[in-house]
Amino acid sequence: MEERDQILYMQIRLIRLAAERWHMNMGDVSALFAEHKVLVFIEKEFGIFHTEGDEAVLSDISAYLKSRGALPVCL
Repeated sequence: MEERDQILYMQIRLIRLAAERWHMNMGDVSALFAEHKVLVFIEKEFGIFHTEGDEAVLSDISAYLKSRGALPVCL
């Protein structure tokens, strides 16, 4: 599988996982990710993220969004 395809696959998995963990619908998560350039963040950090599990990557994304005031601290 090409790296670009792997990145896209990871982005989709993380949208679905975030929606489940944060009790949001996928459309709202997609909009949040777009607004805060999370998909770009995933692409830039893919070299590290592909060695971690999805839960660890979602934790990094949560911290990224919290640092920008985009997620409540409790999530």
